[in-house]
Amino acid sequence: MFRRIARLVAAFVMILSGAFAGAVATAGTAHADGCYTWTRTLAQGTSGADVTQLQIRLGGYAGYGAVLAVDGSFGPATEAALKRFQSAYGLTADGVAGAGTYNKLYALQDDDCTPVHFSYSELNDCNSTWSGGAVSATTAKANALRTMWKLEALRHALGDQPITVTSGFRSYACNEAVGGASNSRHLYGDAADLGAGPHSLCTLAKQARYHGFRGILGPGYPGHNDHTHLDHRDSQYWSAPTCGI
Repeated sequence: MFRRIARLVAAFVMILSGAFAGAVATAGTAHADGCYTWTRTLAQGTSGADVTQLQIRLGGYAGYGAVLAVDGSFGPATEAALKRFQSAYGLTADGVAGAGTYNKLYALQDDDCTPVHFSYSELNDCNSTWSGGAVSATTAKANALRTMWKLEALRHALGDQPITVTSGFRSYACNEAVGGASNSRHLYGDAADLGAGPHSLCTLAKQARYHGFRGILGPGYPGHNDHTHLDHRDSQYWSAPTCGI
């Protein structure tokens, strides 16, 4: 009888131990995601397509006047951007992308990889194909995705209040119809015009300086008193004189 009780107690302990071990093994493990799932921890010195995916989502955390390269190489700039992202969302700002970072990113993105507060349709009211611009449809759409992630960072920095996009990608035909500049960044899919809402146009322009936008045009710049324009041009050009920029 005693042996039987002892065996039952031992079996019960083994079951509890196994359950506890399983809990330890899965604690903090990032879940699979409908858009993209990271399968390893990333830190300075790593490289690959998973780093590229991370950099796209960290583009809005480059810091004042900086632009984060999307090159698949995890260097000091990526680490700094990751630390800013982690700090912004109350995570341990260690510059290492692990389960905590990934789970926050999964919560921030929809299954089509757009951030939860923006959509492809918002960045393109010209056509449904992303064609007819200065770059291929694939490139234009990819540029818009990067812009949306920068806008998501801008939105979060401004208290997670809505940001209204009034214009995004334009084909040459759409650009001509609205009187856009012949070399408009809208033709490349990497520009967004923002309207006033919870935040003034000047507030949007000033805060955008921290979120990876090389081009910022706002109130006081010709033709921009009713919106703030953000883009990713080749070199920095900021002009919103009414806002002190």
